[in-house]
Amino acid sequence: MILRWIVGALAGLMLLVSPAWAQVTVDKASVHSASVAGNLEGNSAEREVFVILPASYAKSPRRRYPVLYFLHGFTATAAGYMDYLKFSEAMTATGAEMIIVVPDSYTRHGGSMWSSSPTVGDFEGFIARDLVAWVDGKYRTLARRESRGLAGHSMGGYGTLRIGMKHPEVFSSLYAMSSCCLSPRTATAAMLKPLESMTVDQAVAGDFLTRANFAVAAAWSPAPDKPPFFADLGLDKQGAPDPLVFAKWAANAPLVMVPQYLPGLRSMTAIALDVGDKDFLLGDNQAIHAELTRFGIPHDWTLYDGDHGNRIPERFRQFVLPFFAKHLVAR
Repeated sequence: MILRWIVGALAGLMLLVSPAWAQVTVDKASVHSASVAGNLEGNSAEREVFVILPASYAKSPRRRYPVLYFLHGFTATAAGYMDYLKFSEAMTATGAEMIIVVPDSYTRHGGSMWSSSPTVGDFEGFIARDLVAWVDGKYRTLARRESRGLAGHSMGGYGTLRIGMKHPEVFSSLYAMSSCCLSPRTATAAMLKPLESMTVDQAVAGDFLTRANFAVAAAWSPAPDKPPFFADLGLDKQGAPDPLVFAKWAANAPLVMVPQYLPGLRSMTAIALDVGDKDFLLGDNQAIHAELTRFGIPHDWTLYDGDHGNRIPERFRQFVLPFFAKHLVAR
């Protein structure tokens, strides 16, 4: 009798001290994207994707769930953000009853900008079409816009606003964290000239700004007739800044895009923006907040004590997941 009591007590103690997130299931998959296939850079159309399922998913075989898609930042990967944001722990800590999907968009130059380009591939289509169709076909989702949310950090925040406003038939709620690339991009001839003489190997091994310059050009000013980069890098034939290239970059800036996509933005159930008060992207984020306000687009705006990355895991757990738990239709 005493032995039976001890065994039972130990079993109960193990349940108490075992990590709660062990109950959450994480699937790792390779998803083929017809949208990305055939790009000129040779970026793989087989994209790594992580799918985080709540503990109740296995216990409730008839239940269907809302889905949150989360987009990672520049020079990062989906796997890197799995470690950074600890989605499983966050899901358990908040009790979030949703599926979280984390796709990868790492490319030759460090990131797709979540954009559509023959050079990089159509990563916008990968998210809005290919990935959503794959997730809805494989998992028990609530396959409608009211139950789909889109969020991201840095480049992923940019992708959230870009894809969200262009595809309101797919997503209903948006949360952009410390978004990059919101204002029209420009550069001086002195900044761009060194790019013209680089080899692909030199470009790929370059510093952050070098890689960003190539990534932006490949995504926003593709040039199928200009190997090996297949991009207009910003200078004309005389070596001066090319206004047409700058116009193409500007066309991909959310601050420019907002007036063109007002119906989609107004159709959103909810939009949220946040940024740290010490973030180097503070000005751009304040500008997009002002632009949405100017056009009467309802949205939450938070300026918090932090920089570009030091509080992102905390804010994802305390604010992003509760935001989607509140706004995504769960039945």
